Amino acid sequence: AVVNSIKETEEAIEAASCVSGKDNIITNIPLIMGSEDFAFMLQARPGAYIAIGAGMPRANGMFHRPGFDFNDRILTAGADYWITLAELLLRK
Repeated sequence: AVVNSIKETEEAIEAASCVSGKDNIITNIPLIMGSEDFAFMLQARPGAYIAIGAGMPRANGMFHRPGFDFNDRILTAGADYWITLAELLLRK
């Protein structure tokens, strides 16, 4: 199971809020059945698995599928998120 650590999740939410605004951050995402290799990383080190708004699955498949059509419009928001997260962590 993917289990985020509290501190890192709070930091991820802070960075995302800086980029997209607090009102655009969804933290109560329903649990889903699926698998994600990142779960093994979170067993070894604290962290947070997040989504950056790629949208709902499309007719051509879900994430990690050959036909998945990535939402290119979120590329700049994703880059802004990682820059903001790095800056926030470097200040601490």
